[in-house]
Amino acid sequence: MSLGYLALVLHAHLPFVRHPESDYVLEEEWLFEAITETYIPLLTLFEGLKRDGVDFKMTMSLTPPLVSMLRDPLLQERYDQHLAKLQELIEKEIEHNVHHGHLRYLGEFYATEFSKVRETWERYNGDLVAAFKQFLDSNNLEIITCGATHGYFPLMKMYPQAVWAQIQVACEHYEENFGQPPKGIWLPECAYYDGLERMIADAGLRYFLTDGHGILYARPRPRFGTYAPIFTETGVAVFGRDHESSQQVWSSEVGYPGAPEYREFYRDLGWDADYEFIKPYIMPNGQRKNTGIKYHKITGRGLGLSEKEYYDPHWAREKAAEHAGNFMFNRERQVEHLYQIMQRPPIIVSPYDAELFGHWWYEGPWFIDYLFRKTWFDQNTYEMTHLADYLRKHPTQQVCRPAQSSWGFRGFHEYWLNETNAWIYPHLHKAAERMITLSCREAEDELEWRALNQAARELLLAQSSDWAFIMRTGTMVPYAVRRTRSHLQRFNKLWEDINQDKIDAGWLEKVEAIDNIFPNVNYRVYRPLMG
Repeated sequence: MSLGYLALVLHAHLPFVRHPESDYVLEEEWLFEAITETYIPLLTLFEGLKRDGVDFKMTMSLTPPLVSMLRDPLLQERYDQHLAKLQELIEKEIEHNVHHGHLRYLGEFYATEFSKVRETWERYNGDLVAAFKQFLDSNNLEIITCGATHGYFPLMKMYPQAVWAQIQVACEHYEENFGQPPKGIWLPECAYYDGLERMIADAGLRYFLTDGHGILYARPRPRFGTYAPIFTETGVAVFGRDHESSQQVWSSEVGYPGAPEYREFYRDLGWDADYEFIKPYIMPNGQRKNTGIKYHKITGRGLGLSEKEYYDPHWAREKAAEHAGNFMFNRERQVEHLYQIMQRPPIIVSPYDAELFGHWWYEGPWFIDYLFRKTWFDQNTYEMTHLADYLRKHPTQQVCRPAQSSWGFRGFHEYWLNETNAWIYPHLHKAAERMITLSCREAEDELEWRALNQAARELLLAQSSDWAFIMRTGTMVPYAVRRTRSHLQRFNKLWEDINQDKIDAGWLEKVEAIDNIFPNVNYRVYRPLMG
């Protein structure tokens, strides 16, 4: 019998980026890269585990913006074209490097990988949501939801209706796509404030996740720290992130992804190749960009990109297997130690951004595959579980009040509220006030009904925490600013048009076609909450 549990939790999220009004927008490639490098590799490893009799268990969020994009016919078509260009480019590279043994070997490796991606993509007819759902139905994968557009809840709490709309719209969207209500929610940025659990309970959700200090600073102090969930007074369970296992994967200093054998993310063929050769595969305006074809490995700390040596996937895969074994060994020792202290089975909750595995850390899916297999065949100290299964087996826990918290830099709210992004919040708050007012109206006709629902969509899209995050990181800032402003401007025009009874039907139709997320949203979700 095992002494404890390991719960691997992946947060799969990208902001809603879809531009039917343009032939090419670079930011749409965030999705395309994640499909090629993260989502399809995860599906492939799930299929392999099932085929080989490994009854794996994992929790994974698929956020509403990501689900919406994965199911969007326009983006599916554009991804198909993106993958075709990638395959064309790598075939030219193989031909180009016919006399360069190692580069030809790498080209053939990528050609094989892209062919596998193509095969999976076509086997599911481009519907990766249905592909993930089969593992939800088999109870291998516990799929949870998130805020409707990843809004940062603690900075919205002065308008409870706005927080409620983020939660309720997400739950309805989940049920539309997965045929059942969600059991759990990944709070956007794991950001929690006191009292949020009441709304989570009212939405029918059973549990959520916080960073470790959300539980460690709870009142009363939890007896088992982050190694058991706590129950709030509403009955909703809270799982906390384990710092030790997270650091082993995340840390840029001691984490696995920094190993010399692994692929170097920042050196890409799009920048290395001869300009005339690569021109058909970069941006239409002639600007270079990453292609996803990378020939170099990390090699060592402190080296410039020009000093990187050639990558070898064989040795990288060996290193991923070694790291998976090391991770398993460390969890065994951790569980044994905790079990002796606690005198009950601990649960180690290890949450990560899904896109770390494959996109940022190319070998990450191999690591997960080896970890599941080694755990299944090579040890019996712990068992892997997903969070819903754990709660079914352990329905009694200590009751506490979690502490306000978020994950990431310093663990509270300053990454999303600082000198780079503070300007957005007065506008978002004003729009929330106006939306609450609009929600009390009764639509006089179908046009007004559509306008009110579109206003709700525009506010939800403007509230995405991704835009504030990007402003703080300093990458792609003009795009994040443009997106925030455009959604607020569209919202404010709708507000004025509705109040003046002068709705521009042609303009509304165009905006509905561009910002088409949540086709079944009901603006009344913003009505003042009772009680």
